[in-house]
Amino acid sequence: MKSFALPARLQGIQKSVIRQVFDRARPGSINLGLGEPDVPTPEVIRRAAVRAITDEQNGYTSQAGLPELRKLVAGDYAYLGENPDRVIITAGSQEALYLALLTLVDDGDEVLLPNPGFVAYPTIVRMAGGEAQFYRLPRFREFGFDAHEFRRALTPRTKVVVCVSPSNPTGRTLSHDDLVSIAEALQDHDAYVISDEIYRDLYYTDERPESLSSFFDRTIVIGGLSKSMSMTGWRLGWLAGGEEVVKAALVLHGYVTTCASAVSQKASLVAWSDEAEAARAAFRETFRSRRDHLLQLIYDELGLNTATPDGAFYTMVDVRSYGSSMAVAEALLEAGVITVPGGAFGSESEGYLRVSFCADHDTLAEGVQRIKRGLQKLR
Repeated sequence: MKSFALPARLQGIQKSVIRQVFDRARPGSINLGLGEPDVPTPEVIRRAAVRAITDEQNGYTSQAGLPELRKLVAGDYAYLGENPDRVIITAGSQEALYLALLTLVDDGDEVLLPNPGFVAYPTIVRMAGGEAQFYRLPRFREFGFDAHEFRRALTPRTKVVVCVSPSNPTGRTLSHDDLVSIAEALQDHDAYVISDEIYRDLYYTDERPESLSSFFDRTIVIGGLSKSMSMTGWRLGWLAGGEEVVKAALVLHGYVTTCASAVSQKASLVAWSDEAEAARAAFRETFRSRRDHLLQLIYDELGLNTATPDGAFYTMVDVRSYGSSMAVAEALLEAGVITVPGGAFGSESEGYLRVSFCADHDTLAEGVQRIKRGLQKLR
């Protein structure tokens, strides 16, 4: 019998480093690695889901998703003109990212990615046949946007640019001036932008971060409720943008997923209610408090530098004095705490750990103590 051989596009692709580290963790480990909110899904969402399950028939929706839900999403982005036909409801934001890249990228196209950036970006680019290139978010600027680095990385072959704000892994946001700089750099360029905004409603700045779509029309927005509504397992995301791109992506979505969960879609209709907005605000305060608590613990107990996040629920901790990020993460696994080596996100964050604050204050305190013990052994 002939042995199984992977197609070339999948050869060498493995589980993400995040999952590999998590899979090796010992029972009883404190998880400061995965980016998953530990707070309950808001009651208003859960009530709506129960009603949908008990009172309604939940067959397929239209492939693009419930029209009323798509209209609510479209209302969040001025450039969509409240047009539901420019929105697809997806099985989480990662499916939306997959659809966007496979729709826009052809063999050999360059896709410009942030360094550091989410681990899935270069892998999906490869699946699409593209070539990943990178623009640096310099560590010496606490991983903030650098307009010079961005312009330097653009080439005539750049087909797609990926931006993320707030960032996974750093939690940094793109400011108004950053967004203007990106739009100006792309003004005479044919590239599309994929703006990953899954963390947009988890912010610690005075105002909600602006969407890149307000500055550049050729923007495909990726969003969802997984993080801001603590709905990771509900798999509810969206892709929004120009009608031609959305129409093409919808064909792919139909073959990949058919449609997002009917129950999740119906429950999500209340995510724009006053009650849901109050829950978002409460989530932000919870995570702001945890952020401040964790950063103070790291400073007081470990004496290490961190990048202060503007949003999301991660900080980057500088452990370069202890060795490579993977070596340190491995040592901390032995100490019973899960972190993610910064090298998983790109060369610029090598020597850092991504540490999540999706845990209560006591768990964060115990996690830092375990980190302290693990680092002491490395010395």
